[in-house]
Amino acid sequence: MIACDPHRFINDLDETIVARLITRLESRAQDKVFTHLLDNYLTRLALPRSVQVLEIGCGTGAVLRHMARREDFSGKAVGVDQCQPFITSAQRFAHDENLDEYIEFRLGDVHKLEFSDASFDAVIAHTVLSHVTDPEAVLREMARVVRPGGRVVIFDGDYASLTYAYHDFDLGREMDRALATATFNNPYLMRNLPRLLPLLGLALSSAWGDAVTEIGTASYFKSFAETYAPFVTKAGLLPAATVEVWLERQRQSMQNGSFFAACNYYTYLATRSD
Repeated sequence: MIACDPHRFINDLDETIVARLITRLESRAQDKVFTHLLDNYLTRLALPRSVQVLEIGCGTGAVLRHMARREDFSGKAVGVDQCQPFITSAQRFAHDENLDEYIEFRLGDVHKLEFSDASFDAVIAHTVLSHVTDPEAVLREMARVVRPGGRVVIFDGDYASLTYAYHDFDLGREMDRALATATFNNPYLMRNLPRLLPLLGLALSSAWGDAVTEIGTASYFKSFAETYAPFVTKAGLLPAATVEVWLERQRQSMQNGSFFAACNYYTYLATRSD
């Protein structure tokens, strides 16, 4: 079998799996790791209060809802995603939080955005470029729809660094690679951005990395493992029994305080140069 990134092929999945992914996205959004990383770049952007923001691959809208709740935001945000159940959920969550006047969600293909040139002050890609079919095409669209002098934000993981502790080191390393392969279409993309951005008319203004680790207990990496480990089996990368034993060992290590998992995440802030 060939590994198929579930977010890239979200429209081919059954309703049960899509519902599980929605649950994962919303669970992640409540995690202090997620909110810390998100606030880190939102604060540094220092956008005007009346800003017009686009998020591509918005999922359930967690990033834009978090932005809209900030005291320094009174603009308008638009989220685009290819998955109708994600968009429906995003609209419902925004309505429940009384954020409808600030956020709009649309169904669309981020490889070919249905917006005019220079429509937005800022465009955000939060953990989406690792999933798309053609990252360079998506980056080109982001550069097109942001105004000259506008900001482009790219946040994602370097999934070669994703690792969970496991008593069998060789098998653990194999499972780490399998998780990255089964979950991300472009697991190493962030390493290429310093080369790609200037080619697309985007000047890198700042960049930094965050090593996300959970030691002893887990929430962020717990939901990741439980959501995406089944895709390792589905892709035929490792036997189902092996994956289940690995998962059970991770659960046990959480219970006894010996858990360890880590991954490097990177943020790139760029400006459209013309």
